[in-house]
Amino acid sequence: MDFIVKMKFGSHLYGTDTENSDIDYKGVFLPSREEILLGNIPRCRSFTTGNYEDKNSPSDVDEEIYSLHYFIKLACDGQTVAMDMLHAPEEFLIETSKIWETIVGQKNKFYTKNLNSFVNYARRQASKYGIKGSRLNAASQVLTLLKSKDPKFKLRNIWDQLPRIEHCYETGVDPNGLRQFQICGKIFQESSSIGYVIPILEKFYDDYGHRAKLAAENKNIDWKAISHALRAAIQTKEIMTQGTITFPLKDAPFLMKVKAGKLDYTTKVAPTLESLMDEVEKLVSHSKLPEKVDIDYWNRFICETIENAKFKNA
Repeated sequence: MDFIVKMKFGSHLYGTDTENSDIDYKGVFLPSREEILLGNIPRCRSFTTGNYEDKNSPSDVDEEIYSLHYFIKLACDGQTVAMDMLHAPEEFLIETSKIWETIVGQKNKFYTKNLNSFVNYARRQASKYGIKGSRLNAASQVLTLLKSKDPKFKLRNIWDQLPRIEHCYETGVDPNGLRQFQICGKIFQESSSIGYVIPILEKFYDDYGHRAKLAAENKNIDWKAISHALRAAIQTKEIMTQGTITFPLKDAPFLMKVKAGKLDYTTKVAPTLESLMDEVEKLVSHSKLPEKVDIDYWNRFICETIENAKFKNA
């Protein structure tokens, strides 16, 4: 395989590995001339070795190697895996290249206000186990409004009446130019009918209340998911305030305690996650970063890189 980079990844990179952690590798490869000419470039090549009966055992080795084209797409979309790879220290690199050095040297070109996968993932987890009564109150307020309207109406028909409060706010437009509105972590387009939105919010209201009660008792909590949400929030904050992500993470000891379920959710974990998410969302909204990545720049980069590597001397 024509590697651009291969690196040690996962908990070892974050500094949250334990004696039971498996080994993860990530990488980027150049597609072959045949794959390019035939329009058959794979997104990813994955390999797993180890004990297949015991998932995530220390003997497991997972490799996921992305094509250059797909990696650039992931980075342009602000996906966490690409952002983490771009900030991996040299000591974690097993193979590298001038191409990778060039990409990393321009990683700031991937920074935008829409670090969606970081922010949205963390917010989903915060919403899933949250204990803030304000979230239930927000859902209730929106439901009261919607139930007073014709279910055939679209959200655009009552757009100005939707409450702009904590957990309810506009989130820009989608790729089709439709306005979007977030209600308690759930995003709806302005074209959504009221009759479509109501049952979704009702289910959230019922499920959320039940989960919040269990969370208050430290029950049924996916501690691994919560630790990942905290990590995503911490990394987003560092990008917004420091312009980088530092590995291993300085908050790794705290994240390990969360992952192991050693902290009380109600008094220790939830307040930290809620506070972080509030801070991160404010940082993003007030950021001077561009709204989106310069896709044309990275398309030119891919073309020039492929031409020089595969076709210039052919």
